[in-house]
Amino acid sequence: MRDIRHRRRSIPALAALAAAAVAAPVLIAAGPASAHDDDHRGRRGAKLAKELVEEVTARGAYRHLAKFQQIADANGGNRAAGTPGHAASAAYVHDTLKKAGYDVSYQDFDIHEAHTRTEKTTVLGEGGRELATAAFTFTRSTPAGGLVAPLALARVDETPGCTADDYPAGAFTGKIALVKRGACTFVEKQRAAAAAGAVGVIVYNHSGTTPVRGGFSSPAEGVIPSAGITLADGEALAAAAAGGEVKVRLDLDQEHVKKTTRNVIAETKGGRADRVVALGSHLDSVPEGPGINDNGSGSAGLLEVALKLADEGANKKGGGTANKVRFAWWSAEELGLLGSEHYVAQLNGKQKKDIALYLNFDMIASPNPAQFVYDGDDSDRTGEGAGPAGSAQIEALINGFLDRKGKPHEGSDFDGRSDYGPFIASGIPAGGTFTGAEGVKTAEQAERYGGTAGAPYDPNYHGAGDTLKNLDLKAFDTNLDVIAYAVGTYAQDLSSLKN
Repeated sequence: MRDIRHRRRSIPALAALAAAAVAAPVLIAAGPASAHDDDHRGRRGAKLAKELVEEVTARGAYRHLAKFQQIADANGGNRAAGTPGHAASAAYVHDTLKKAGYDVSYQDFDIHEAHTRTEKTTVLGEGGRELATAAFTFTRSTPAGGLVAPLALARVDETPGCTADDYPAGAFTGKIALVKRGACTFVEKQRAAAAAGAVGVIVYNHSGTTPVRGGFSSPAEGVIPSAGITLADGEALAAAAAGGEVKVRLDLDQEHVKKTTRNVIAETKGGRADRVVALGSHLDSVPEGPGINDNGSGSAGLLEVALKLADEGANKKGGGTANKVRFAWWSAEELGLLGSEHYVAQLNGKQKKDIALYLNFDMIASPNPAQFVYDGDDSDRTGEGAGPAGSAQIEALINGFLDRKGKPHEGSDFDGRSDYGPFIASGIPAGGTFTGAEGVKTAEQAERYGGTAGAPYDPNYHGAGDTLKNLDLKAFDTNLDVIAYAVGTYAQDLSSLKN
């Protein structure tokens, strides 16, 4: 799951952009259908769902997690997009599904990689000092020797530095904006500062003792030199600048290298092509670690379910499923949903309408887990709102399954942090589960799910510790059952999307 720093546009904004060009998808192809037909499809869906849930196990899927760990260990400790580790992961998924009889293809696209050579912030004048600094990914570089300018303080409120009124007119021209982290993306903070006339931006953290490690999705999003510092340094600079002029030298030098990476797409040979059941997970890790929970877990889960679906005859001539099932393993999610955005952008209007629904599984074995289900109907009344028509029904199907299994669960906002985003923006109903990232487990959640209150759901999120040793396999097994149940149901029967 990507850091919120990479989120480029809100889900409602993406949906608004897409609405003019793409109508909401047709969930069920036109034509009369009798109650008998619906009952028949429902029985077939229930039968296949039951069989898949029985056959898919965490033990079976663990072999794929072990393979991803092995690949990372052999390739510098990670499986990041554009690296040999990701290429080997993609080849493993591709070849495994090809042998199982799926129609499998690669989808190549370009990405950029950032190499930072210099990242320094120096406070000038009496008592000057150098601050721990992290250049934002895909930042603009400063001129040789650095950028020297006074600091100007963006307003600190519930949305610090996010909107134009946080930058008083004329106060930022030719200066470096000092902005507190929080509430909006780094892209939004940077653009607001640049629009006010700032020549650079320094974002200080809202917690902890480390510099903000922010970034943008591509070099094109880097408008002015941008970097992060610690909470303590940021507060000290803000206090000093409130009492008089403080000059700093911001020195950033970063190279941006174009690379090619690839999605893996696999679909059943049979099933109606105008009733596509799509599922996805991102296959790339961050450069800092092997990404076994984030998102080897979702990738392994989809792969194991796909293999068991093939065992049930999904790819046999004359057999198979009523609806085409399409599995996707996205690349460059950690750089800003680039793989799923590229995929959706390549679809024409009819191809988008043919996708009946999209299910996303990103981090489903967190070591201190909660059980989250995407809030398709916005019943939690938080964040971005409901998903497209049909999303509420997807949530209800997953919640109903978990209820019958006696598994507690709660809603999670469509906050734009994973690969459902481009599908929602095109009007395609979406849903799925995850077990938590860097958020902190509450006491109430610890009572409901077990685990440690006051600790992150995944303390190894985006780190070197995201390995085979740091997983909750019980949570993994529960979410594998969700995937299996949803695939079995929807592969045969889409009628619940109308209810």
